[in-house]
Amino acid sequence: MTAKLDVDFVRSQFPAFSEPSLQGQAFFENAGGSYTCRQVIDRLHRFYTQRKVQPYGRYAASAAGGAEMDEARTRLAALMNVEADELSFGPSTSQNTYVLAQAFADTLSPGDAVIVTDQDHEANSGAWRRLENRGMEIREWCIDPESGQLELDSLAAILDEKVKLVCFPHCSNVIGQENPVARITAMAHDVGAVTCCDGVSYAPHGLPDVGSLGTDIYLFSSYKTYGPHQGIMVVRRELADRLVNQAHFFNADVRYKRLTPAGPDHAQIAACAGMADYIDALYAHHHGAEAAPAERARAVAAMQRGHEDKVLAPLLDYLGSRNDARILGSKEVGTDAGRVPTVALHTARPAEEIAISLADHGVMAGEGNFYAIRTIGAMGCDPDAGVLRLSFVHYTTDAEVQQLMKGLDACL
Repeated sequence: MTAKLDVDFVRSQFPAFSEPSLQGQAFFENAGGSYTCRQVIDRLHRFYTQRKVQPYGRYAASAAGGAEMDEARTRLAALMNVEADELSFGPSTSQNTYVLAQAFADTLSPGDAVIVTDQDHEANSGAWRRLENRGMEIREWCIDPESGQLELDSLAAILDEKVKLVCFPHCSNVIGQENPVARITAMAHDVGAVTCCDGVSYAPHGLPDVGSLGTDIYLFSSYKTYGPHQGIMVVRRELADRLVNQAHFFNADVRYKRLTPAGPDHAQIAACAGMADYIDALYAHHHGAEAAPAERARAVAAMQRGHEDKVLAPLLDYLGSRNDARILGSKEVGTDAGRVPTVALHTARPAEEIAISLADHGVMAGEGNFYAIRTIGAMGCDPDAGVLRLSFVHYTTDAEVQQLMKGLDACL
């Protein structure tokens, strides 16, 4: 049985909730970036004050800095159930995807097919679509325009042995519906293709067990998972070893450097170990007993999702009862629904006006296209006008959702 999340303990781990300037503000733009946990802030401060030197040197401060960078990679990989040398850091997920696309461009042959979706953030679409300029065939896996979902039958119709790569999101940053990663991956592997899964919009709701999902590539952003502004990329060993090296030639034999040509941000990478500290703190507070890293991550993710489902349900009920706002995606919530609390609304009143008005009610929300122009366009929305997005995570409370609904009453 999943333990009930202690939200008071959770919020005590985030300095933002005790910041005077943020008092009375309900934060509903978490899909654009979460608050940062104190463990990350503490590590970042320590690095900048004690270890801001070139790492991996012969003197104490340098050795300590390098060790903390290695700690971040090793501990996060263990939580995600992958090998440490399969995880690498880059300046952003968009940049990581761009570099991956260059590596595939040098590996694939003209005529090979790549599948992309119109449900993706542009970061996991545009870079792959440009491979068409290198002679590859681009096939689009399209969403159902009513539900916004990616249907497996539609994938099967465009999947054959010419396909070498299938790129798709774990969940959309506006639809908020979890896609069946393991099943998609199995379908791709059956025709000899590899998969690239964009987890940016999923990972904030529970660090994924990438080992069990089976995908060959998994990408997400640490600034949306309570950490600093880095992109985190898992590339499984067999694939990493056959992709063309994109780094300096002398780094070609180091898996976690092969696909990150830019110099690393030492302090931010080291601070990412604070994300592992946070997960371990939640596990210890709720369960006490020691467990393997991947087991701890799964237990914490289950608590996060359980709380999010409980808080999301009244919001979806409220929005579903209105005739002046259309929810993009499913209105269902619960263990089997796979719905994360990222709720995009197509509204009669311009989304920009609503977001401005909500701010007067102490609600921080976002509006725009959120780099999902293809998605909202396919669902009949004007990409220029955009949508209103209400997104939260496990530190959000019932009271904050009530504040949001009261604000919506006044603004819609």
